[in-house]
Amino acid sequence: MTRRRSRRTGARISSSPRNELMTPKSSVAFVAILAVIATASPAHAANKEHQQLMADLRMLQEQSQLLQNLIGTVTDALKAVNTRLDQQAETNRRSFADQKLVIDNLTSDVRVIREKLDDNNVRIGSLTQEVDSLRQSMQQLSVRPAGTPDPDGAAGVSTPAPGGGSPGGGPPAGPAVGVSPQKLLETAKSDYSIGQYDLAIIGFSEYIRSFPKSDMADDAQVNICNAYYQDAKYQQAVDACDLAIRLYPTGDKLPEAYYRKGLALSQLKDVNAARAMWEELVKRFPNSQEATLAAQGLERLKRP
Repeated sequence: MTRRRSRRTGARISSSPRNELMTPKSSVAFVAILAVIATASPAHAANKEHQQLMADLRMLQEQSQLLQNLIGTVTDALKAVNTRLDQQAETNRRSFADQKLVIDNLTSDVRVIREKLDDNNVRIGSLTQEVDSLRQSMQQLSVRPAGTPDPDGAAGVSTPAPGGGSPGGGPPAGPAVGVSPQKLLETAKSDYSIGQYDLAIIGFSEYIRSFPKSDMADDAQVNICNAYYQDAKYQQAVDACDLAIRLYPTGDKLPEAYYRKGLALSQLKDVNAARAMWEELVKRFPNSQEATLAAQGLERLKRP
């Protein structure tokens, strides 16, 4: 009995699913399962697409952050460049202002110099006229024969001889009328300074003739020696220096006369006489500037 029931029951059980699959409820459930399975794939695909979009978004955010950092760096660099440009512009403005100030000062100095030059030109013109007048006076005195009265009607002034004596051994002539010692000496020095050595010699000689007792007479005689030397008339220079040494043995220009005579002798190739003159200079006036120059000249003479 038991086995039969079991078999029947089993038969019922085994036949039951078939009957249930065939019911409307089971069909609906099956369709729902299929629908879930069918919709599961699109949902999964949508999820992957969402993840990809999120990854792309994160990448874009990172790139945007990098761009922001780069823009910040470029902005800082531009600020630094602008700061340097502003500093350079300020430096240039200051430099330009300083240069403008210098140019203005130079312009002012040039204007002052131009005014002084104009004033000096006026003075030179006036002095030139005076020098020309004095030169004409000296030339007239040089060519006027002895005993000829001067043009102003004053007592005749004979032409003095070199060295302070008048022709014929008479007493020294007095100063020329209307010519001051200072003017006469300055005119001769002016001629010497511009290379008019012949006129300078005439002027210095006239000064010595007119003012033989002057303290500057020895200067004038030594300047005659210098003028002859500068004019390459070395023998006349030697003679003029000899005259200075003989006439003014205590003059302050005596060392210069010794030195200049030595130079003239060396130009004449009279080495022994030049050496003797310079040795005497060093011996007599060891502390003078000319003694130093003479010592240097002696060293030069030792060279072959």
